Amino acid sequence: MPMKLFLSLLIAGCLLIQPTLAAAQVGLPRTSRLTIIDRDFMDSQRASIDELARTGLARQIRGNKANDLDVLQQLLDRRLVAADEVLVLQAMGIVLGDLLSEELKMPWVVYEDKLGRSRALRLGLTKYYLFPVTMISRRAEVGAPVNVKAIYDKAVETMAPHLPPKPFQ
Repeated sequence: MPMKLFLSLLIAGCLLIQPTLAAAQVGLPRTSRLTIIDRDFMDSQRASIDELARTGLARQIRGNKANDLDVLQQLLDRRLVAADEVLVLQAMGIVLGDLLSEELKMPWVVYEDKLGRSRALRLGLTKYYLFPVTMISRRAEVGAPVNVKAIYDKAVETMAPHLPPKPFQ
């Protein structure tokens, strides 16, 4: 990992650990738009997974569900990402989240509560959120099998009852 990218990730990680004073005082979750730091960090995470896919698999992240889910699975199956590489696993979660965001029309937001600050997908102005950044990492870290497509499908299934009806349905 290039030193500049490593330092950017380290700094961004440190900034994201601190919960905001308002969220900590109230104890209720609040959301806000992604900051420029969030967007830059997420872009660098996406780029790191794309680079890993290109060098390790001769494939790339394309924003295509079938392709990208398979690429993420292959990175795990071929052990190109270890269970203790939390930042890389979370970068994979960002790629997964991008696919979910597109499918479910859920934008990325910053979610803050008494436990801290996270990047999440929010369904409109509802109370429904997905936290894809850790969907892969939390399973891999404990040695559980990671089926990326099953994680994706479960997230879609979980949100389906809360999605607005499509026109003419």
